[in-house]
Amino acid sequence: MTKNEWMDVARTVIASRFIDTIEETELVPAGKVTYQFSAKGHELAQAILGQALRQGNDCATVYYRSRPLVLAAGMTYEEAFAGPLALSGSRSGGRDIGVVHHLPNTRGVTVLPASGDVGAQYTPCVGWAQAITYRTRVMQDESWAGAVAVALGGDGSTATSGFWAALNIATTVRLPMVFFIEDNHFGISVPSTFQTPGGNIAENLGAFRNLRIVDVDGTSPEEADRLITKTVEHVRSSQGPALIRVRVPRICGHSGADNQSYKTQEQKAEELARDPIGKLKEFFARKKYMDDGAWSTFTHEIEQEVRAACEAALAQTQPLPEASLTKAFYDGTMPRHGGLMADGVEPPISSGDKVEDGPRVNLIEAVKRTLDNELSRNNRVVVFGEDVGVKGGVHGATVDLQIKHGVDRVFDTSLSEEGIIGRAVGMAMAGLVPVPEIQFRKYLDPATEQINDAGTIRWRTNGDFAAPMVVRIPVGFSKRTGDPWHSVSGEAIFAHTIGWRVAMPSNAQDAVGLLRTAMRGNDPTFFLEHRAIQDTASGRGVYPGDDYLIPFGVANILRAGTRATIVAWGEMVHRAKSAVELMGADIEIIDLRTIIPWDTETVISSVKRTSRCMVLHEDTITCGFGAEIAATITQRCFQYLDAPVVRIAPPDIPIPYNKGMMDAVIPTIERVASELEILLAY
Repeated sequence: MTKNEWMDVARTVIASRFIDTIEETELVPAGKVTYQFSAKGHELAQAILGQALRQGNDCATVYYRSRPLVLAAGMTYEEAFAGPLALSGSRSGGRDIGVVHHLPNTRGVTVLPASGDVGAQYTPCVGWAQAITYRTRVMQDESWAGAVAVALGGDGSTATSGFWAALNIATTVRLPMVFFIEDNHFGISVPSTFQTPGGNIAENLGAFRNLRIVDVDGTSPEEADRLITKTVEHVRSSQGPALIRVRVPRICGHSGADNQSYKTQEQKAEELARDPIGKLKEFFARKKYMDDGAWSTFTHEIEQEVRAACEAALAQTQPLPEASLTKAFYDGTMPRHGGLMADGVEPPISSGDKVEDGPRVNLIEAVKRTLDNELSRNNRVVVFGEDVGVKGGVHGATVDLQIKHGVDRVFDTSLSEEGIIGRAVGMAMAGLVPVPEIQFRKYLDPATEQINDAGTIRWRTNGDFAAPMVVRIPVGFSKRTGDPWHSVSGEAIFAHTIGWRVAMPSNAQDAVGLLRTAMRGNDPTFFLEHRAIQDTASGRGVYPGDDYLIPFGVANILRAGTRATIVAWGEMVHRAKSAVELMGADIEIIDLRTIIPWDTETVISSVKRTSRCMVLHEDTITCGFGAEIAATITQRCFQYLDAPVVRIAPPDIPIPYNKGMMDAVIPTIERVASELEILLAY
């Protein structure tokens, strides 16, 4: 680095140390900061890395000890204080703890929203890295050429599933990504030998293919500069991944509440002796950048700036309490990063018109045509998942799409749902439209961490970031059989997952309209395709055309009636229809179509007219989404009801493999009809 670059590094290192010290010795004891995580000992390597990330479309994913890097990326000292103080000028607007950082691009690198979960930073970083290659190769956007994505993490994070998922993806696909592992030998109190054999992840990965491995002393200015800078440049030029193990001391507890009783006095003394600030001062003297007097003056000036920033932060107002109720979903405000909107790109224009005549198609064919059409009209759309490429999906929804649109746009992934969803998050924040497929609802379980984090990105970042995507999942029992692993419906969990929209069409036409709307939307969306109606007569319909759109939150009244209302979605809609036809009763049937948001007003209006209601669904009954609907009806329609709201759903039992047993669990047409008779006679 040049002298000026070294001066920037020194400024970041010293400022970070002063911020930590003021928090530890003044703000925490005064009760003004409740979560404090120091970066003492880690500053130098991060500041050097920050100097290397200036391409313009570089990305960093960080963790709770990454404030020096975020300072180097452009976060102000006042913002650095305001975060832990939970004040209005913080990046999150007081919504998140101050060490869970994010930063829109100000100096050439975007700091993606951090997670409070250890290891959750790696697969979104992979997604951004893949977006670099995609935007360069497919979109021919030269401004992304040579960009890199860097994931910062401690040695403890190398034991997590997110780390290994990302490592496998980055090396098999050869992505421009750097794993920046800061090894301070402890994960809170647990030594690094519990995280990887012998405590050296770089040594253990020596035989890993397609991975450049570097081991560096993060307290040595010259060594850290040479190896970190050269490694980043290697990744820029080769488009292949690297792992840098950075050996650093942790001159502090894990957090402000940690007294480090598990360390010996000798260990503490050894860590202090390795303090990178002392070594940086010696380096500056050796290079004749500053003598002792100049260093003292320089340090004092920075301290004054930091203290002024602290006072400015303390003078900030408290966030408005009601602000916490905003930004869970897109509200018309443009994010700085995420989806088409942040890049100033308009989605394709469609009339919304519906084609009424033509051959009938099944739900799978309807989904495939919609994916094909959106891939053709928007070069930012990418479709991926296990077996979606050459095979065309285990359910056939992507047959021939890879042949038509190429392996960059329709591609297979490793067998890792954490990797699939985390990758989608990073891609979305890099301006792509990811449409990942999860083969069955139960298979999504390993990605729970990424799912929960993705839904709150807009809220946690105070609107700076968003991760719009469409996760397609076949759900429920099939027309042939059920079982506990492939037949889970589970939409109530999704409904309870903050920030996600949820669609569950009952037929091919609704699948087209809802999927197209979801792919042009600004929020992450679950699109649930029921297996029993993928290729059956009940789910078929005329293909409604390439312009057809259905807004979310608008139910469909399938059948008007006066004596009772049935609310259902997915395959249960067809059982409701069959039961009513069996009875010959004048009953209204509402197909909800979307779970989040759900059409409250249509349901309420219907129940006020019919005075009776049945909610029918396939997810288990306890805390199923039917309970939410029933509670809302009870609250808003109590005086109109002539009978209690009835919920028909499976008991809290997995779906059995034996078909006879399955009929004892999933509501049958006969059971629905019987319960309707009781409801009408009440």
